[in-house]
Amino acid sequence: MHRRAAFGAAFLALVTASTAFAQDEQEPWTFSAAYTADVIGVDARDRSLDWRALDNLDLVVDADLERLTGWRGARVHGAVLVNNGGEPNALAGTLQGIDNIEVGDAAVRLFELWIEQDLADGRATLRTGLYDLNSEFYATDAAGLLIAPPFGIGSELASTGPNGPSIFPSTALAARLRIGREEGGYGQVAAINARASTLGDPDGIDTDMDDGVLLIGEAGWNGPTRLAAGTWRYDRAQDDIRTLAPDGNPARTTAQGIYALAETDLFQTPAGGNARGFVRVGLSDGDTTDFSGGWQAGVLLNQVWASRPDSQFSIGVHEGLLSDKAQANLRDGGDRPASAEQGFEITYSDRIGPLTVQPDLQLIRNAGGLRSADTVVVVGLRVSVALD
Repeated sequence: MHRRAAFGAAFLALVTASTAFAQDEQEPWTFSAAYTADVIGVDARDRSLDWRALDNLDLVVDADLERLTGWRGARVHGAVLVNNGGEPNALAGTLQGIDNIEVGDAAVRLFELWIEQDLADGRATLRTGLYDLNSEFYATDAAGLLIAPPFGIGSELASTGPNGPSIFPSTALAARLRIGREEGGYGQVAAINARASTLGDPDGIDTDMDDGVLLIGEAGWNGPTRLAAGTWRYDRAQDDIRTLAPDGNPARTTAQGIYALAETDLFQTPAGGNARGFVRVGLSDGDTTDFSGGWQAGVLLNQVWASRPDSQFSIGVHEGLLSDKAQANLRDGGDRPASAEQGFEITYSDRIGPLTVQPDLQLIRNAGGLRSADTVVVVGLRVSVALD
């Protein structure tokens, strides 16, 4: 009860501050905070909703090191996450999750802390430190309103690594080189500690890199139409989910995959906004996780109503393809596996005063990869407030 009271107080403080806070644009640093609270109802079996509440607080600081210290072309970025609340996916029983702010362990975490240096007169940048790979790799802005985790990053990559890759909520030390400007062609590569662990996790920041690194690269074109393709590979083998070595332990297999994505403007809405569509597809080895691939597609409408400039509507579908080995493991347990877990989401968002309110509906077929699973119905309400 005291935890809920603390979250409520923090939320009210942010609402109050957001109406009064103004930051001097001439300052060499910027601070922003965003608070998100979700209430999620899950109907998985008995046609009655079970509810869970969860929240996420983002605290972000950016600084121009050239203006602060004279370090030419350098900047620093830091982000802290505070996550608490229930685990709605424990009710839904899906493989891919249903809420992109759900965490396994409530904690305060140092999410990102990196320095970026301009190179070649700004035509390239080098970024080093604690880094969220999904901030730049395998990401589509048009999917940003949707709440289901597969719309953030494909499940065939999100489920890899000894402790997951360097994405929400735990990141890892990394080095990323990017060539190209915001518009036009670009290429980027990164080497990231394979074990995601940061301050706030039980083991803190992992500096040993005993599990090797995740190598990822992406090339594409940014513009009204965005196209990109990427590939990733771990440099050290990981446990196979089915095949055993002669000594009876899991065989060791290299985790690797590829992906491609596209997003583009589709049409202008009668209210003066625009519709933007996206599609993504990924494939992986299928030996070290339950997924051999997956795809996501959807549409985002901005300014749905002429009188509501902040109104947004989005609809999306996703499918996580189960690997042959994952299906065989389910059969060994006496279950009838499905070839894929599928999800559908529809959501609407609008600003009311300082608050952004977002009702959400999801349907999940073959939850847990089981052909016999009932369709899971998920209803939710997200309320957020930003302080910039």
